[in-house]
Amino acid sequence: MHHETARLLLYGDLGKDSILARLAKTFSDWEQGTRTKEQLVRSIYDQIKRLLDLATEYCFDRDLWQDYLAYVIITNENSFSLTCERAGAGEGSVNDLARADLAAFLRLFHYDFRAIEADLDIDCFSRLRNYQALPKKEQRYNKQAGEKIHQLSLELSQCENEQQAFELVTEFYRRWGVGDLGLNRAFRLLPEGSGAELVPVKNIDAVVFDDLIGYDLQKQQLRDNTEAFLQGFAANNVLLYGDSGTGKSTSVKALLNEYFDQGLRMIQIDKYQFRRLAQVISAVKNRSFRFIIFIDDLSFEENEVEYKYLKAVIEGGLETRPHNILIYATSNRRHLIRETWKDRGDMEHQGDIHRSDTMEEKLSLAARFGVQINFSQPDRAQYHDIVEALARRQGVTMERERLLYLADRWEIRHGGVSGRTAQQFVNYIESRPEE
Repeated sequence: MHHETARLLLYGDLGKDSILARLAKTFSDWEQGTRTKEQLVRSIYDQIKRLLDLATEYCFDRDLWQDYLAYVIITNENSFSLTCERAGAGEGSVNDLARADLAAFLRLFHYDFRAIEADLDIDCFSRLRNYQALPKKEQRYNKQAGEKIHQLSLELSQCENEQQAFELVTEFYRRWGVGDLGLNRAFRLLPEGSGAELVPVKNIDAVVFDDLIGYDLQKQQLRDNTEAFLQGFAANNVLLYGDSGTGKSTSVKALLNEYFDQGLRMIQIDKYQFRRLAQVISAVKNRSFRFIIFIDDLSFEENEVEYKYLKAVIEGGLETRPHNILIYATSNRRHLIRETWKDRGDMEHQGDIHRSDTMEEKLSLAARFGVQINFSQPDRAQYHDIVEALARRQGVTMERERLLYLADRWEIRHGGVSGRTAQQFVNYIESRPEE
């Protein structure tokens, strides 16, 4: 095995702690006889445990060894894979180097583990080559990513030569991309740190636009802007503002689920992380995906100044905003920053002579969002429509008059009429039909 990994050039940066690198080192020690059998078995079992953990995370099945190798190919960000993501394979000498690497991977795909298993009296590799996962009733968060890995694994296992593998892999890069950005839909910044360390969000809400009753005009505005963005046309940053519980965040999450296959990715950032926005943009601006930087529940109190970083990133500085990045924010406030009466009028107050300048500075943040979509609180009739639609969807068969009477009684105690209140009521009543 170590002979094949040593041949890797473009994919040679596996990382010393990767499963493949660790196993290659163990196989080298086995051939050279530098470790006891007990030490070799322990070393192998440690990596098998890691492989099983990865298989559980991505729902691998059948041949875990081949699925793992496909995962390595998909997630390895190198000059070749990143170029294929942006522009396809093209023509060039690097293609010959890539084919040589893929030939080594094909040999690893069909590696014969029988000799080492017989010598160490183990059968773990044979079990991995014909693995049957336990049935999973619950939704696996990484199932979709795992299915893409598994499909490429199946296709590579049937390749007769490195040219066929080359065509499969480069097409995968062109369509889906490379690394975590290719496999996953959404990301967060690590809470601590000063750079752009993005981590995948794996428990993404599977909401779609049909789950949001009403607000058809607002949803269409959001779709139109996002589709223009994905198609390479001019598009605007978006502010979704209005009453709480009306579906602002739900609409943004629905975009991700609907347009992921068209290259949309989302990065959620909290306002205390705005200092790192420029680094995040720099990290993703040259990738082929389209990124929405999502800021949920955006607002600032009078003494908070983080909004200055956001303003600078949206339309400030010498560098043009990258074509593949937009900012979508939700807020209960249209103007985002708390404004007081003392901000109005050019009069001295607490040392600031031109207070209207302060007001203009605060209002200018919202003006940076070219599309502003209002999600207002529904009236009583719309609230009833939402309750009825949600009740039908969830199989509640209660008489209409009784249902709406209970819905009205519920909203009085739970924050007023809104889509969120309606959903909470239907969730409650679904398991209590006797009421």
